[in-house]
Order: sequence, then C-alpha cells, then structure tokens
Amino acid sequence: MNLKEFIIPAIDIKEGKVVRLYKGEFEKSKVYYENPADVAKFFGELGFKKLHVVDLDGAKEGKPVNLKHLENIRKVFPGEIEVGGGIRNYETAKTFFDTGVDYIVVGTLAVKNPQKFERILASFPDKVILAIDSKGGKIAVGGWLEETPLTPDELAKRYEDKPVWGYLYTIVERDGSLEGVDTKPYEEIKKFVKKPVLASGGVSSLEDVKKLYNIVEGVVVGRAIYEGRIKVEEL
Repeated sequence: MNLKEFIIPAIDIKEGKVVRLYKGEFEKSKVYYENPADVAKFFGELGFKKLHVVDLDGAKEGKPVNLKHLENIRKVFPGEIEVGGGIRNYETAKTFFDTGVDYIVVGTLAVKNPQKFERILASFPDKVILAIDSKGGKIAVGGWLEETPLTPDELAKRYEDKPVWGYLYTIVERDGSLEGVDTKPYEEIKKFVKKPVLASGGVSSLEDVKKLYNIVEGVVVGRAIYEGRIKVEEL
C-alpha cells in the first residue's frame, strides 16, 4: 500500500468553506479554502484514492446542510468518498448516497437509536462506517458536543457482527491540534475488532502517519496537509 492509499485527506465544510476545527470546537474554526470542490479536484489530481468529507453544519443541525458542495465534490473527485455529519435517519443516509458517495460515516445514531441505525445498515450493507469519537476515553456524540458513558471498545463490540464496513476512530481532544498521534487507543481497539479501522486526530507529520501504518487501515489527515507539514505534492 502506498501513502496515497493510506492517507485520506479531510475536507470539513462549514458555511460552504473548507475549515478545520480545533479539538472539535465549532467556535475555534480556521478557514483554509473558499471552495471545497477545488480542494477535492486538487487531491484527485495528486492521485489520492479516498476523501473524507464532513458537513460540519449538518453535524450540528442533525440534517444535511452542505449537500450542493458534496455534489460538486463528487463531480470532480474520481476516487472513493466517505461523508459524515448529521446522518440521523434513513432518509438522510439515502440522500447522501444519491449524490454518489461511496460510504457514509455515522456515530450519533448508532448510540442513540440503534434500531434506526440498523435499518440503514440493512439497506446499505458494508457502506456504513461507524464513527467512534472518543473524548476523554468516552464516546462523544452530536457533533462531539455531548458525552456518553460508553467506551470506544464497547461501541465497537456492539456492531462488530453487524454489516458495518469498519470504524473511524477519532481522538477528539487531539483533532486539529497537530499534537501528534497516540497509537495506544488504536492498538487497543484492534484487539477487539477484525474490521478495518481508520485513525483520525492529531496527525502533525509524515512520522505520525508512519507510526500508524502497520496498526490501522488508513488515516484521515486535515490540518497537517493544509498547513504544509505534510507536503502532499511530494508523496
């Protein structure tokens, strides 16, 4: 596997612009680009195989807000697209799939309404990535604004035998911080699950990416790319 298959660039959309949040805090967002589709096209031209797109407004509102931008991204990016943010029912899941995305990322619904979540899994088997968002060692939901008593391991075990594609495991307190990755949570969860795990949160350099290389199946990278710490043109 080469690095352009392992690294999944993140395009987080807030108010129509490409931003990064700092540690999941909506009021601490930094705008990097005005047009998400331009960024997607750039990553496609560089040969990246997969994109991670988040509708941040959607995550907060609980329904899709930046659908138009997602449609534009689909037109210009030839690889696979996974999208998350505000998928709280079957209709929203279908709406996202109708735009032509390959996978959806769902977290809150899996915790708060397993029945509705399992309906989505039954309709789109192996097309749903379960979001495991860890804040202080516990699962956070609702755009990371609400904490639960569940641990990441408990949530993963609950769905390991269901038709989820795999897991996106984000360490919220490191997300967008450039603090570096902690490999321990990923090594730990790998003891319990056989499905693919994607890592997210804290990547600050190519060294961080390499640390994760033999532990997980992919890593979502945002700020480190946008701030030039990982020079994607040179990969």
